[in-house]
Amino acid sequence: MTFADHDFSPCKALIIDGHPTSRSILSAQLRDLGVGTVIQCGRIADARRHLEAREFDLVLCEQHFQDDKASGQSLLDDLRRAQLLPFSTVFVMVTGEASYTAVAEAAESALDSYLLKPFAASSLAERLVQSRKRKRVLREIFSAIEAGDFDQAARLCLVRFQARAPYWLYAARIGAELLLRIGQHDAAQKLFQAVIDAQALPWARLGIARSQLEGGRLQQARRTLEVLISDDPSHADAYDVMGRVHVEQGSLAEALDTYRMATQLTPGSIERLQRQGMLAFYLGEHAEARRALERAASIGITSKMFDLQSMVLLAFSRFRDRDGKGLQRCLDSVRHVHERNTASTRLRRFVWLIEALSLMQNRQVGRVVESLRQMAGELKSPGFDIESALNFLTLLSELAAAELQLEEATHWVDTVAMRFCVSRSLSELLSRAASVHPPYAEQVRGAHAKVTALAEAAMNHSLNGEPRAAVKALLTHGGKTQNTKLIDMARMVLQRHAEKIPDAPELQSLADELYGRFASAAAPSLSGASGTRQSGGLALRAQAAGAAESATPSAATEAPALATAVAAPTT
Repeated sequence: MTFADHDFSPCKALIIDGHPTSRSILSAQLRDLGVGTVIQCGRIADARRHLEAREFDLVLCEQHFQDDKASGQSLLDDLRRAQLLPFSTVFVMVTGEASYTAVAEAAESALDSYLLKPFAASSLAERLVQSRKRKRVLREIFSAIEAGDFDQAARLCLVRFQARAPYWLYAARIGAELLLRIGQHDAAQKLFQAVIDAQALPWARLGIARSQLEGGRLQQARRTLEVLISDDPSHADAYDVMGRVHVEQGSLAEALDTYRMATQLTPGSIERLQRQGMLAFYLGEHAEARRALERAASIGITSKMFDLQSMVLLAFSRFRDRDGKGLQRCLDSVRHVHERNTASTRLRRFVWLIEALSLMQNRQVGRVVESLRQMAGELKSPGFDIESALNFLTLLSELAAAELQLEEATHWVDTVAMRFCVSRSLSELLSRAASVHPPYAEQVRGAHAKVTALAEAAMNHSLNGEPRAAVKALLTHGGKTQNTKLIDMARMVLQRHAEKIPDAPELQSLADELYGRFASAAAPSLSGASGTRQSGGLALRAQAAGAAESATPSAATEAPALATAVAAPTT
């Protein structure tokens, strides 16, 4: 242990505790240790603002807050997901809760330490020094991660784990996350299993389920999670992952039930409230959706963790309820963020959409039609993604239900559906987005059937010994509709029968180019923003991710939370 671990003079500390006396005691203890800067706050919302605005070396947080549904645990969980805690920050939970469940839950979030009240200043000093030492010993691993060298970081973790060197268990967890990040799902599962064999821990069992899910073994993942949840019904992250499994399997109602459980366990989690609210909205549970989204907005509207897609869905709800003032508040909130980030296409679309609802409510039909045609001009652009598709279909359906009939609308619905009906789950979600106007919902289901028929007809060529004809048909239809299911099927046929196709390289180049242009729009990650912590995992802050965050004033608005409720396309 070096002297640097004991030197707290350069440190900045944040104390989060609802009790003024406790804050005062903790502040005095930190100052006695030599901490240079100590900031105090008594509410979770205030803590979020502090942690989003600046970095701290030490964070001491109370677990329970009286008269607040949020907890220190939910704050930590949200911060980890949003990558707002760098590796260097030591986060210590301070509480009088001595139950095993609370301690275990804290450990699941890779908490640096956990202190039970009352405690002596010497105990606090010991925990802080130990936590700083661990970060110093593992600095080489953290540096490789922050530089984006995940292969090297994973190798360092495996070496430490195999040698049972200091902090080998923590290194194993980081290593398994890295293996998942770089797509080595089987290797990650083996490492999680090795941790279980050495010391059975819930996070390792959840890691196995995540590895199975990422590897496409949905039934195995489901069985693993069912056992884990049966053994520990309070494991919120397990419900998150189970919800993803349900969505991948197309069981959206089951997914919503599972997300409800996660929200009940952590009622102060902004992300979980949004996930529940968004999926409830598309499943037609509008009262539940409104409650969850309004709760998320009330506790997180100023937070980087809040996704303005929630405000869009609230705008739809208020349009249905003919709540003009509420609709205007939604519009004002989105406009305010867009004014600070005018380059964001996503925010511009949000403003257009809510403005159209407001105009319709005020019976300015001509301007509504003009706005719709402007939006429709982007339906074929590569940047028009699944979130935009769902919002546009919902808007068309709401306006049709309000007796705005447009001949072009049928063509627009067909364009969107033929592009984004790439899996059963997405097709179901698209049809539900249009459910307010049943003819549009039926049109979406018809488009899914058309895409399936095109795929089957093309594959018949391959089965009949004509793989080139299959590839040409799939690329022709895929290029016309921009449907990545068809394009990816062409790539699969090329991989399997390249030796039988004379111009395979040229066709492969075309298929790859088409897939590269349109795949990201049709295939949102189930975990939300790229690089953020998945449920049960650790946030791996790479240099590129940090740079992206700092470059955009409202980076969180570019990270669709909707992605947590949408299945990635499968062929």
